[in-house]
Amino acid sequence: MSGVDVITFGCRLNTYESEVMRSEAEKAGLNNAILVNTCAVTGEAVRQARQAIRRARRENPHARIIVTGCAAQTEKQTFAEMPEVDAVLGNEEKLKRASYRALPDFGVSAEEKLRVNDIMSVRETAPQMVKLIEGHVRAFVQVQNGCDHRCTFCVIPYGRGNSRSVPMGAVVDQARKLTEGGYSEIVLTGVDATSYGADLPGQSTLGLLAKTLLKQVPDIRRLRLSSIDSIEADRHLMDLIADEPRFMPHLHLSLQHGDDMILKRMKRRHLRADALRFVEDVRRLRPDVSFGADMIAGFPTETEEMFANAASLAEEAGIAHLHVFPYSPRPGTPATRMPQLDRVVIKERAARLRATGLRLMQGHLDSMVGTQQWLLVENNGLAHTENFTLVAVPTLRPREMVWARITGHNGRHLEMQLTAADAA
Repeated sequence: MSGVDVITFGCRLNTYESEVMRSEAEKAGLNNAILVNTCAVTGEAVRQARQAIRRARRENPHARIIVTGCAAQTEKQTFAEMPEVDAVLGNEEKLKRASYRALPDFGVSAEEKLRVNDIMSVRETAPQMVKLIEGHVRAFVQVQNGCDHRCTFCVIPYGRGNSRSVPMGAVVDQARKLTEGGYSEIVLTGVDATSYGADLPGQSTLGLLAKTLLKQVPDIRRLRLSSIDSIEADRHLMDLIADEPRFMPHLHLSLQHGDDMILKRMKRRHLRADALRFVEDVRRLRPDVSFGADMIAGFPTETEEMFANAASLAEEAGIAHLHVFPYSPRPGTPATRMPQLDRVVIKERAARLRATGLRLMQGHLDSMVGTQQWLLVENNGLAHTENFTLVAVPTLRPREMVWARITGHNGRHLEMQLTAADAA
């Protein structure tokens, strides 16, 4: 191989940062290298990263393999001790050109491979400018990093540090550059995006940032949020939901559970009623909205009744895009010290919760048959509606934007017939 290849795991923020990494590594003159940008959200994510590293070494015996990302930050020694790995960079170091100029020689000890600082010492997030998100029709823009909350199951604050926001002007500049490069849809990303602005002067919020973007960058045709904590939704965000057609009617919620006792043990800041009230308020303002959500099955101390409350919340809230995670103990988190469930029980409950999600998705697909939808065509023969539902579009070109009538679905995505086209 030649050049710099990047293998990315995890969230949209990682996808965005991988492009920064690629750019900085190439500008540093790095060649014949593989950058592995890891995720730490579950033990399975870490296992997959280790598997990918071993495969990359088998297929590229002479390449330099550099591991970074959240798992590298939280489990640096694990990766440094892998013989396939040549260097381990922290989440702060991975974005700096100098890091790729100061790599250790081949064959050094585990300690010499490490380039990982104390992420809690990082106080700001510098804006990172990218012109292209490789392989993506939608462009991701980082607005925030880190998290000030300490949910008992979550290791991410120890991989990302405390919350810090990108100044609003830098976000506007990045969005403008991306739309000038041909992107019609912008997705705002962050670790805890709805905490945006708390560390900035003035009264900045995520909703105000989104309003400002749509006003100052009129070429943005569709604006999305990657994920939100509904308890932090501000009045500006609710205004956008109600009145701004360019703000897409899809919200992915960090729910995690539907039982109040488990939510308290998770140290979440909302209760079941808060989540249902938010969903009801948003649907009243924007009836065509769809919701996604993250939920954890098998959290320590979860009884069958508590699990049933999680499943029923998904039903009551009408979550069309349910992401289910079997509870995974993460090193150093308080939840690891709580009474654990048997792994067989955890997997069985996760499977049942996924079945609930599949049933909800089928109902959502049914409800969209016969409607008119505005589609943005992706690279894989699929498109997204405004409410983030997948549609099969085998004959259309990536980045096209078209109007279509939804004629049916195959249980996984919608099927359509073109009515009128509006090329981007």
